[in-house]
Amino acid sequence: MRYIYDHILQDLARKMVFIGGPRQVGKTTLAQHILDTAGFSGKYFNWDYGRDRQDLLAEKWHQDDGLIVLDELHKYRDWKNWIKGIYDTQKDQTRFLITGSARLDVYRQGGDSLLGRYHYWRLHPFGLDEFPEKMTAKEAFDRLMTVGGFPEPFLDGDLREARRWRRDRFDRVIKEDIRDLTEVRQISLLELFIHQLRTRVGGQIVFSNLAGEIQVSPKTVQNWLAVLERMYLVFAVRPFTRNLPRAVVKPPKVYFYDNGDVIGDEGAVFENLVAALLLKRLHFLEDRDGFRYDLRYIRDKEGREVDFVVVKDGMIEELIEVKLSDETISPHLAYYLEKLNPPKATQIVARLRHPYSRGNLQIMDPVTYFHGPVE
Repeated sequence: MRYIYDHILQDLARKMVFIGGPRQVGKTTLAQHILDTAGFSGKYFNWDYGRDRQDLLAEKWHQDDGLIVLDELHKYRDWKNWIKGIYDTQKDQTRFLITGSARLDVYRQGGDSLLGRYHYWRLHPFGLDEFPEKMTAKEAFDRLMTVGGFPEPFLDGDLREARRWRRDRFDRVIKEDIRDLTEVRQISLLELFIHQLRTRVGGQIVFSNLAGEIQVSPKTVQNWLAVLERMYLVFAVRPFTRNLPRAVVKPPKVYFYDNGDVIGDEGAVFENLVAALLLKRLHFLEDRDGFRYDLRYIRDKEGREVDFVVVKDGMIEELIEVKLSDETISPHLAYYLEKLNPPKATQIVARLRHPYSRGNLQIMDPVTYFHGPVE
């Protein structure tokens, strides 16, 4: 049972529920598990299968079916208008659960707005907050650092099979999803762009530099990044500044949902893991409670930088610095803690021997920081 199972059941009693997230993160498995275990009669349709596609457009389900699961429906060009009409006429007797590998909340292909008719949940890979009971936290951490947190490689634990799985997933995302859902046609150059991002995790992404290497325009690089974010392949962490319009034009840092996608040293892999687990936590809180959360980083003209800033409704909630083995308090973290006075500051150290604290500053290991349910 995944971490958003109970919340989805609660929301299905009120509205449609959308589940978004990366390809092969377990959305279909979760939806079918809900259909099988939550006491609903109903049917499952997958837009990728021709027979299912024909049947769902013909509305081949019974009026007393309690739950209809529609997988990858966003690949239907007029999906928003179609599901709006279905929902408005059948919402009193039928619940609808819709999954997709693109961002269903923002992916606009025309049609009427569905505002107010659905709740949106984002499903992330396994993490230190969620792993099988038979597995220890240390085993989970080791797998996250080597094969990543996507269900198939994470549960299998085989590095060679994880590489084969990742290659197939990349091919499907790039050559099927992006081709079908976007205007991108320079697939070979897009693959080169992704490779460059994989080697730059943790560093600032200067669009003009990358564009020059690939020999495309900076605007094209920005558009590609937006496409990869919509497909849940990567996510950008932008700088924190109280003047938000300035933050948009400053260089972002880019991380991957799949920790196994990172090409770099152990420090880069660990920073990506912390970024992905932080985003998972913030997406959960945002989807559950309705607050606006942002994951940022902070850097000034003197080069003082803190890896992550958790922002809730525009206010800093926590500063987070990531270290592989350095237990000494980061001077940059200490500087911003004094300057900004946030409620919390944390230095997460992968190879920490002894956790300790200094006032509002906590030095702790990743298992302690991320383990357990989110309050």
